Amino acid sequence: MKNLSIWVVVLTLISCHAIVKKEDVKKINGYWEIKQVGSPGGGKKEYKVNETIDYFELKDNQGFRQKVMPQFDGKFKTNDIRETIKILEKNNAFFIEYSTKYNTWQEEIITIEDSALVLKNQGNLEYTYKKFKPFSFK
Repeated sequence: MKNLSIWVVVLTLISCHAIVKKEDVKKINGYWEIKQVGSPGGGKKEYKVNETIDYFELKDNQGFRQKVMPQFDGKFKTNDIRETIKILEKNNAFFIEYSTKYNTWQEEIITIEDSALVLKNQGNLEYTYKKFKPFSFK
């Protein structure tokens, strides 16, 4: 009975994360708004309103990420600072490698769907994003 309980727990943990497929990586293109950050100890910080959102542009597994500020007229303001990105595949997992003239780092793509993105950094913080929806006053 104990072995059965262990297998149930293992299968539950495995099923919590969707398997990222190579063809899904292109879903990262577009505007993403941070929803929450989870820490390894189980703590979570929720984000209700964001002044900035992340814009990803990826072509042939290379591109950039840029912070942008949505405006009420549907446009975006930016400081024109871009982080170069490329997608790496290691041991059946996908990573975003960011690069600036000051540093290089990676985040693992844990989940990527049409409207949800979860990235884990090297400090094991999990960033949960939702697709950004422009302001609407209608």
